[in-house]
Amino acid sequence: MTRNHPTSLLLACAFAASACAHDEHASHPAPEVLGSVTFATTCAARVQPRFERALALLHSFAYDEARKGFGEVAAADPGCAIAHWGAAMSLYHPLWEAPPVADLATGFAELEQAHQSGTGSPRERAFIDAAMTYFKDYDRSPPAARAKAYEQAMGDVATRFPDDVEAQIFHALALLATAPPTDRTHANQKRAGDILEPLYRRYPQHPGLAHYLIHAYDSSDLAPRGLAAARAYAKIAPSAPHALHMPSHIFTRLGYWEDSVASNLAARKAAHAAGGVGEELHAMDYLTYAYLQLGRDADAKRVVDDLAVMRNLRAGDFKIGYAANVMPVRYAIERRQWANASTLQPLPDSQAHVAAIVYWARAVGAARSGHPKNADADIANIEASIARLDADGNTYWAAQTRVLADSARGWQMFANGDTEPAIQHLRAAADAEDAAEKLPVTPGPIVPAREQLGEMLLEAGRANDALGEFRSALTAAPGRRGALAGTARAKAAGK
Repeated sequence: MTRNHPTSLLLACAFAASACAHDEHASHPAPEVLGSVTFATTCAARVQPRFERALALLHSFAYDEARKGFGEVAAADPGCAIAHWGAAMSLYHPLWEAPPVADLATGFAELEQAHQSGTGSPRERAFIDAAMTYFKDYDRSPPAARAKAYEQAMGDVATRFPDDVEAQIFHALALLATAPPTDRTHANQKRAGDILEPLYRRYPQHPGLAHYLIHAYDSSDLAPRGLAAARAYAKIAPSAPHALHMPSHIFTRLGYWEDSVASNLAARKAAHAAGGVGEELHAMDYLTYAYLQLGRDADAKRVVDDLAVMRNLRAGDFKIGYAANVMPVRYAIERRQWANASTLQPLPDSQAHVAAIVYWARAVGAARSGHPKNADADIANIEASIARLDADGNTYWAAQTRVLADSARGWQMFANGDTEPAIQHLRAAADAEDAAEKLPVTPGPIVPAREQLGEMLLEAGRANDALGEFRSALTAAPGRRGALAGTARAKAAGK
């Protein structure tokens, strides 16, 4: 049976009517609010609401819960091929790090099962076939190539079914996933926005539309376009921790620090209640960053102290490892606690590009606290991280880690009195960093290299040059406390 009418996902005591049928004075949990999606299927009518609930969870990147939901649909209706597509898509995290091999194998098996069932409409089979372009050859083809193949396949689906909302949305998401970080024209992001904007006006309660518009506009150039979606998303899907956090991507880009704090306080609480460690740490990192920009150091310290008592963190998981490593770095470096920064240690099992951030903090801390020789070992560790990233073909993070190496060397040279070579290193770092966008999992560099360059020029007595760099830094990252303070100091020194 094909379902064509919308299914609202304002679910109280979801699919447990008997549990809700106790006396009317009983205490009940708050309704589950995930937004509203419609996806016509040939599955049994009884599983359609559960399928659309799982799809709403998928659109808010609640991947574990989405996969569980799609699995329950498949168990309840063994002939529901598209449920296996949903389970596979819950393992493909297009805007995060590539899935581990075990997840790719599982996703491939889900799609094989969908094919073997022989059921589904031509449209459903088109979604399944498109997903297969990402999961097939997972052990032979690199993630970027498979992501591009999937983007092209979803483009074909969107063309075949131009009136299908979900086909357009998944195509837009695939465009975001394959956007080159070095394309400062944001061509893919703008294409995605052009797809999503008219749909969002027609379906303002769809969680994926608001969510992916935020991602499309998560850049200094485009952030103002994302403000309306950012204001709306948390209200559309307040039961999804990621929906509570995502608005802060736009707030951070615009320097709306109080809004970012409110967003991430809510996201952290919801993620903790749901047991989502990665999502909780992600919110904590953004929260730490926002507190520091507001000068609320005591609040930032409380978040970092909370991190210190969290146990068994899987630092090899990028989302967890990044946040857990960089929060203490942010706290020390932003507050100019150079000696403290020089003693930080990366968490065991941290990925090379994550550990390199801690080595950078140690090197800069040593140089700026008057012990430049002590930076040698940490700069060597950064270089070793670059070598590992190059060997793995991780070009994006290798380039970002080279920025760290140039910055660390620059501060070491400056501490040794080699002012002009130091400035050259910082300028090279700033130019390289400006050439690529940040990834969604980060609120931004610990301190933008352009801002560091302004700081170095100011300390070198070149106030007017410093002022220009601080202004450029603020254009890219509005409202940053260090750049604002540097601007004021440069203006005063230049008089």
